[in-house]
Amino acid sequence: MYNWLVDYFAGHKHLTQYGGATSTMLTINASIVQGSGIGPASYVVNAADLRTTTPGNNRIAKYADDTYLIIPACNVQSRANELDNVDAWAKVNNLHKSVEIAITDGRRRRLVNPPPTLHDIRRVTSVKILGVTFTCKLSLSEHVSVIVSAYAPTLHALRILRSHGMNDAALQTIY
Repeated sequence: MYNWLVDYFAGHKHLTQYGGATSTMLTINASIVQGSGIGPASYVVNAADLRTTTPGNNRIAKYADDTYLIIPACNVQSRANELDNVDAWAKVNNLHKSVEIAITDGRRRRLVNPPPTLHDIRRVTSVKILGVTFTCKLSLSEHVSVIVSAYAPTLHALRILRSHGMNDAALQTIY
């Protein structure tokens, strides 16, 4: 599989076109091609050697071109070491974009203090995982708001069409 992927990337080039401008053609030799059919599989093969460094931090989820390292609260002191490990791996593999989200229990009334931030990692209050937005309190309210906001104009247009007498079959076709 590895040799097949190396052969797949050999001699491939990429450019980007946007707004009438075209970038310089560059050779792809170690990358995950966004939107390609082979991208997710090549990432899984590429990320096969990424492992945790601390016992108990054995939760690494790898999917498509994303990696999620889940560190339990009992191992919070290992965060810097684990993220340095991921960072070193990412640099060797020409990949890097990391953020941290500290999950707190939003159901409890007591104040939960997250650990201090790490020097080079941006802490976020929400993260999108496989198309679903989660907040630091494991709430899906932000995700629901985004979905509702995205479809509100469509639903409004359908309501207007219905109010002007369009039948259900035509509305279904438009939808």
